[in-house]
Amino acid sequence: MAAYGVTDDLRVNGWLVIPAGELGERFSRSSGPGGQSVNTADSRVELSFDVLHSTAFPDWARERAIERLGSRLTDGVLTIAASEQRSQLANRQAARARLAALLQDAVAPPQRPRVPTRPGRGARERRLTEKRHRGEVKRARQQGRNGHDPELAA
Repeated sequence: MAAYGVTDDLRVNGWLVIPAGELGERFSRSSGPGGQSVNTADSRVELSFDVLHSTAFPDWARERAIERLGSRLTDGVLTIAASEQRSQLANRQAARARLAALLQDAVAPPQRPRVPTRPGRGARERRLTEKRHRGEVKRARQQGRNGHDPELAA
């Protein structure tokens, strides 16, 4: 029984698909408002995925994911909890979306390091011209408003 695509495999990106059999779901009562069904519906969802033993990851992607998700893993298992919605189906979809986003970021290639550049000739000239202008403004302020040097007037 497919509940609107919730029991399907989870597509993380173009090459990574998590089989539905590797995802574990637990349901519990959610806190917060809920009306008449507040104490009866198990709408909170905990979605767990064993990153350490998954067959969906190539070795390099597994190592990268474990390194980047290290603080969120418990014995190699990543757990996502969703209880924002009142319906169990909406929470299941939200948990799957968050898991996919986390895994997508975890297996993404590292960002290229910034190559330091030096300022060009025009930028250096503009900076020096502005420095000269600021110095002139400050010298004019020291001479006083009427053009006399305050040190000579004393």
